[in-house]
Amino acid sequence: MRMSMGRMGRQLLGLAVAGLTLATGGSAFAELGQPKPWEWTLQESGSPVMDNIVWFHNFLFVLITLITLFVLALLVVVVIKFNARANPVPSRTTHNTLIEVAWTLVPVLILVGISVPSFRLLFLELDVPKADITVKATGKQWYWSYAYPDNGKFEFDSLMAQDKQPRLLGVDNEMVVPVNKVIRVQVTGADVIHAFALPAFGVKIDAIPGRLNETWFKATKTGMFYGQCSELCGKDHAFMPIAIRVVEDQEFASWVETAKKKFASGGTSTYASAAGPTQ
Repeated sequence: MRMSMGRMGRQLLGLAVAGLTLATGGSAFAELGQPKPWEWTLQESGSPVMDNIVWFHNFLFVLITLITLFVLALLVVVVIKFNARANPVPSRTTHNTLIEVAWTLVPVLILVGISVPSFRLLFLELDVPKADITVKATGKQWYWSYAYPDNGKFEFDSLMAQDKQPRLLGVDNEMVVPVNKVIRVQVTGADVIHAFALPAFGVKIDAIPGRLNETWFKATKTGMFYGQCSELCGKDHAFMPIAIRVVEDQEFASWVETAKKKFASGGTSTYASAAGPTQ
């Protein structure tokens, strides 16, 4: 029993040391647009929508903390001031108009204060501005296909690459977009319901067979950004990453010319474009 307890203690100590190492050295492994070791906050923002999500999250966190501390203070006051020892003869007061008005109006005002930025954020997410580029993302079991109707109507598949980092997020063909441009993403599913989610851009929308949903983002930084299908879609759901490479305009134009040749297809599919439906 002693050896068992000693072994358990050494294992726990090893786990603690490993955890501390990761926690203190997490920034060394951290990169923009992907999860960080021991991350407990939202991913670093890479778009205006995510900037607003982070602000709203922090605003609610402060508000909830203040409310919690206020309620805790009230409980402490009640326990200390109104216990049987301090009040052997309890008060018979049953109504207090001021308190009743206050505990009705204050929560209403708090909810109104939350609703205003909440509705503003929802409008920002759902109101797609005039797009510079449209990309159609189709969820399949278990990979994504991307089409560029505004840039030659080519289409390609993006599958998880076993030999690429970060693990379970690297793909063979990334979705490529230019920086500081409004990208409209039209999302659908080819077989079952998937979900197109990219934390750094504040994007998450269902990909439903027979339905065309759309969302948008405007990447403000160049680099690689990763996401995953976030709807349980089958046995390989965990191996369906989303990788978006954000580049400068000139590099994007060069990539488009290369992609037209690499992913040339003789299909006659009909796509929507930034200018509207085409036949």
